[in-house]
Order: sequence, then C-alpha cells, then structure tokens
Amino acid sequence: MSVNRFIFLFSRVPHRICTKSLRSTNALVGYRCGRFGFITFKEPLSGFVSFQRSVSSSRPPDTSLFVPLTIKSDVGSDGDVGAELTQPLDKSELLKILNKFYKRKEMQKLASDHGLDARLFHQAFISFRKYVLENSNLSADLHIILNDLCCGAGHIDDLYPYFMRHAKQIFPMLDCMDDLRKISDLRVPANWYPEARAIQRKVIFHAGPTNSGKTHHAILRYLAAKSAVYCGPLKLLAHEIFEKSNNAGVPCDLVTGEERTFVDAEGRQADHVACTIEMCSVTTPYEVAVIDEIQMIRDLSRGWAWTRALLGLCAEEIHVCGEPAAVNFVRELMYTTGEEVEVRNYKRLTPFSILDQAVESLDNLRPGDCIVCFSKNDIYSISRQIEIRGLECAVIYGSLPPGTKLSQAKKFNDPQDPCKILVATDAIGMGLNLSIKRIIFNSLVKPSMNEKGEKQMDTISTSQALQIAGRAGRFSSIFKEGEVTTMHREDLPILKEILSRTVEVIETAGLHPTADQIEMFAYHLPDATLSNLIDIFVSLSQVDGLYFVCNIDDFKFLADMIQHIPLNLRSRYVFCTAPINKKQPFVCTSFLKFARQFSRDEPLTFDWVCRHVHWPLVQPMNIKDLVHLEAVHDVLDLYLWLRNAVCLKSYRFMDMFPDANRVREIQQELDSIIQMGVRNITRLIRATETSAPSMTDPVPNQKRLAQSPISFRKIRRLPKAQDIIEEGEPLDRSLGSRLVQEGLLTPDLLRQLQMEWSKVHQDEERGVKLVAGTLNDKTKGRKKKK
Repeated sequence: MSVNRFIFLFSRVPHRICTKSLRSTNALVGYRCGRFGFITFKEPLSGFVSFQRSVSSSRPPDTSLFVPLTIKSDVGSDGDVGAELTQPLDKSELLKILNKFYKRKEMQKLASDHGLDARLFHQAFISFRKYVLENSNLSADLHIILNDLCCGAGHIDDLYPYFMRHAKQIFPMLDCMDDLRKISDLRVPANWYPEARAIQRKVIFHAGPTNSGKTHHAILRYLAAKSAVYCGPLKLLAHEIFEKSNNAGVPCDLVTGEERTFVDAEGRQADHVACTIEMCSVTTPYEVAVIDEIQMIRDLSRGWAWTRALLGLCAEEIHVCGEPAAVNFVRELMYTTGEEVEVRNYKRLTPFSILDQAVESLDNLRPGDCIVCFSKNDIYSISRQIEIRGLECAVIYGSLPPGTKLSQAKKFNDPQDPCKILVATDAIGMGLNLSIKRIIFNSLVKPSMNEKGEKQMDTISTSQALQIAGRAGRFSSIFKEGEVTTMHREDLPILKEILSRTVEVIETAGLHPTADQIEMFAYHLPDATLSNLIDIFVSLSQVDGLYFVCNIDDFKFLADMIQHIPLNLRSRYVFCTAPINKKQPFVCTSFLKFARQFSRDEPLTFDWVCRHVHWPLVQPMNIKDLVHLEAVHDVLDLYLWLRNAVCLKSYRFMDMFPDANRVREIQQELDSIIQMGVRNITRLIRATETSAPSMTDPVPNQKRLAQSPISFRKIRRLPKAQDIIEEGEPLDRSLGSRLVQEGLLTPDLLRQLQMEWSKVHQDEERGVKLVAGTLNDKTKGRKKKK
C-alpha cells in the first residue's frame, strides 16, 4: 500500500468508526446449532489497523460464573509449627475474630479493589472461616497472627493478606484477570488474519434480491479465475457449484464438514474448491473468493463464519453476494482493513406479485403451488389432506438428507411427473432450484431464538418473507412470473404489511472464541470445566460496536454432556463443536458413545457403527420410523464430521474414525431408503393414524390445528445435557414415557394431561359418591316410611 493511500484511509476511518461507536456495545449471546469453525488466534499486528478505536470499556466480569475450588491445609508432615511456637487456638475466640473481620467495611472495600465483589467476598470468607476452624494444622504465619489477635496483640486488619491469599487459591482467576482479559479481547478481529492483511484485496459486493442473478455473475468470475474458492451456507449450494464447475471443464474439489472430494485421482488439490463457509481456508491464497448470502453475518449462531471469511480469505478479489441491507455494513467493516468496496446492484429478473385473495382451502390448489409451513407436523397433516383430495405432492423439510431433498425437488420440477404440488418448510429458501408458480404461506409464525437464547414464536421477518417469496417465478423455471399469498384470509394483510417494510439493515457481525483462545484460558484455569471456561470467556470478552459474540448454549450443552468423559481439551473442544440436533435423543446418545469410545482409544470401526445403528435398516412403516431413519443419517453425518475434524491438526481423529468411505456408502443407501419413505409419506401418515386411533390433539386453544393424531404442534422444551440417557440404561416404558421419548408429547403437556385426567377422575368419584349418597338417602327415607 502506498503512503498516500495509507494517509487517506487513516484520515477517513476514525470518523466512520466514531459514528458506529454510538451503538450499543453489549455482546449478544444467542442460541444454536450449528457447527463452528477453527480460527487460528494470532497476536495483534502492529500496523495501520491497530488504530481502530474500541468502543467497549472493560466491564466487570460476571462473578456468578466463578466456581470456588476446594483446598486443603498446606502444612506437611512436620506437624503444627504454629502451635509449637505459640499455643493452640481457641475456636470460639477465633469465630468472633473472623466475624469481626467480615463486618469491616474497609476490608470489603479493599477486597473489592482487588477483584472480590460482595458475592465473591462472602464466598471467600465462608471458605476461609471453614479452613481456619476445621484445619488442625494451619501454616505457621497464619497461626501466629491468629494467636496474636486472640491475645489482643494485633489488629484485625492484619488478617487481610492471609484472607486474600486464600481467596486467590479458591478463585485462581483473580490472580490472572489481566491475562484473561487480554486473551478474550475481540475488539480487532481483522488482526487475526495476517495473511489477508499482507495483501491489498479488492472487494466487490453483488447486491440484489432473490432471483436477481447476483450469484450467477460472481460465479462467472469464479470460473474464469486461475484459482478460486466458493463459500456457501449449505452443503447443497456447495454441491451445486462443485458440479457446475466440473461440468464447465474447471476442475473443482468439494469440502464440507462431512465430505472431502478431490477430482484428481491421486488426491492432489484442485485450484478451485467449493465449500461450506465454516470449512474455508484462511491461509490458502486464491485469485478469487466468492462469499454467498453475506447477510447471514448477523446470524446469532453462525454469523462468525461469515465474519471469518470476509476478514480472513487470502484472495485478490473477494466477491460478496447478498441483500442490499448488508452493503453499508460490509463497507464499514472493510474500512477497518483499509479496503474499499465496489457495489454492483441487481434487480429481480422476473416479477412476483402479492395476490388479493388467500387460498383458504386445499381444494383451490393449482399446479406449481408451494405451501410453506414452519412445522414438520403441519407438513405431515397438509400432505395427508392433499392426498385425500387425489393429488400428489413433494415434501421438503430441513432434517431430510440432501439426496432426498434433491430427489423431491426433481420430482416436483419434472413436467412428466404427476406431482405438481410442493409442501415445504423454509428450507427451500436457499440451495434448491424449484419451478414454483405460487408461494402459499400456511402460517406467518415461526419458532426462533432471541438474543438471550430463549425460544419464542415470532412473526417472520421481512428478510425471511422475501427470501421465501422470491422462490416463486424464478428466471430458470417454466413460470416467468411469481405469485405470493397465504392459506388463511386473516394472514394476508399481515403478509402484505411484512413485505412492504424495508429490510432491517445489518449493523453487527458475529464472533466466536477459538480453540487456541480457550486453550490459553485453560492454561490459567486448569481446574475449570470447558463449559465454565466458555462462560468466563464470554463474560470477560470485549467487542466493539461492529461485532457481537455468537451463541454458546449448544456448545455448552455438549460440553456438559461429555464433561465426565476423560478427554484432552483440544479433543473435547472438537467434539463440542460438532453440528448435532440436540432435539434428537438418539443423536445425543450416539454423540456420547462416540466420545466414550474415543476416550478409550478404541477406534470407531465400521462394524462398531453398524452395531450401534442396527444396520441394515428397513423401509419405514410409519412416521416414527422415518424420523428415526433421519436421526440415523445424522449420526452417520456426525461420524464423518468428526473424522474430518483433522483440520484442527488433531490427526488422531483420522485413526480413530478409520472407515469413512464405508460409512459414506451405507449413508447413501440410507438416503435411498429415506427417499422411498418420503415418496410414500402419505402411506406412512395413514399407518401412524391407524396405529394410534385414540390420540387427539392435547393442545388447547391452538388455532387451525389439523385433526390428524400427529398434527399437533410440538411445543417441546429443549433437552438438558443431564437428560440424555444412553442406550442400555433403564427406561420407564409407560405409555406416557414412550410418547415423550417419541416426541409426540412434551413433559409439560404430559403433566397437564395427568392433572386433567386426575381432575376428571376426582369429578367422577364425587359424582359417584353424590349419586350413592342420594340413593342411600332415598333408601333410608323408604325405610323410615315403612
């Protein structure tokens, strides 16, 4: 970079950052799932980037996260030297002295200046008092001081150094708080990537709505480059670019969390690679890099991956694709790296309109319709009702394997196939090319997580609505114009209002603690659990107004689950970043077994995996079977993901997961079995209804719930790590327990039903007693008359 350009940038950046500093700087801790990446933590560089002004002051740590350690007397076998030099201590007198010390406001103020707030001071005093009163052998210096105080020869404040010495033993973080704050300082993440800062990158933002061709133009440059990397949010998108590149005669490798495919027969890396964004390399040099769906940089769970790619990719040209709402924010981030942004705007290639009438009935469906639901149970119910009307439909939802999603999309898109209706979740919003004429929102309410990690039901955002609605009338489909409406009349004005709003601008980007940072924390706090280390890290972390700390709840959930298993910290961290669905008990149980087998240095062989998942598996007979097969597919994904975790340089993982190819083969077979099940999903629904004819919807006051026994909404709480029960442990096999295990009831609903049943039985008993009492009275009356 020239000196003149440096001076120019230096003069501009402070003003930009100062305008940003007006924002709130509180770190947002969200709720997830998802997989984490592995950023190499570097020392901050000394350069022009380091002048970035921090807008976050050092806030006091959350001391509720500090867990006191238990310590023993530090006197060896030499006996009680203090007692020999003075005399034995009077315990009752000691208690008076200690309580007097505790009440000294001066001591509390002095301790507060050294990191002991009121809570920690109280905990430290309780521990110190117990230590003094219950240990017969105290250190000589402490014994002598206590003896002097008992004899009235000293001042009560003389206890302070010994109290603080004890406090730092039970709270070791007090002695290294400055070091911990430095490690958790996240205010200048651009400095973590010296390779990217060593080159002057050109950033090109392709901005436009869905179906505007923005990604297409970026991919044209990707294919023309000598070397390039594509970073997408989904495996399906990475697969699409992988196939498109190779079909165009440009050799391209595929890298996802579960799969690494090299086009070269000898395994040499190609110059082009398509990957999921978590798996991109920030040390490999490229001519061109494409970052898709940049607006996800604000995602509470995965936003850190987009931040890492945008700041860290070593490419001469960075092509960013996404919503216009992210343009100003990306430009602002690039000011902190000294890089300018060129913006190219695109308009939608085909129009879509909002209809003035809702569909209101499934009898009004037309070919090319896609009904969008935000609940798998709604998908089951609607699919069943469509089948009753003699129509065929394709089904797509998030937990289906990629092959099954593609199979269903192909079925829906095929002009020769009688299937002309699609029922899907918002999983269609990215990664699938579908010939949709009309998008029909079955509901506008979707489960979401707020900044505190709490589950809530919210109306979908404008960005989400536009992403889904934009799938109608795509440029490459047979429909040249799209339509959008709702299933229910009362939802239509709400949808129009949502789509009329301006998309909320992006203001912050996600960050996440790295393995190296957590290892440095563990060096200072060797006795803390991984979950506690993460909590303390986030509590002490400092971010400026451009960033927030991504969620840690999923990570902590897995960390708590395997805390009792002996693993080194690096391996434990890798396991806890695994992308698993913690709503699936079988997946969680498998995760636990994988970790235990790994800790024993026993390889997870193909035969071992087959025994665990009971392979071979058969065609599903009902919805419960289909859900279990999806969970098994996730377990095989987990195996492949852990095997590929060697990107952390933990090559032991490769030896412990030796049969990736064979596992991938049976996973493909399982995908075919699931595809057959989804093709016959209405038959599975009928079988489920037949097997449980007496079940009715237990959820009161829920509007528009279908009457199918599997159609009631699962408003279930997320499981806790301690709730996970491994296979082989005793289970309550009552009907209620089985329904909870299968996800058909939640514990709360089960308790509510039990209370209602109990009330009904009590009412019945009262009625019987009342009738019996009436009959007895009548009988007595007759006897009296006689």
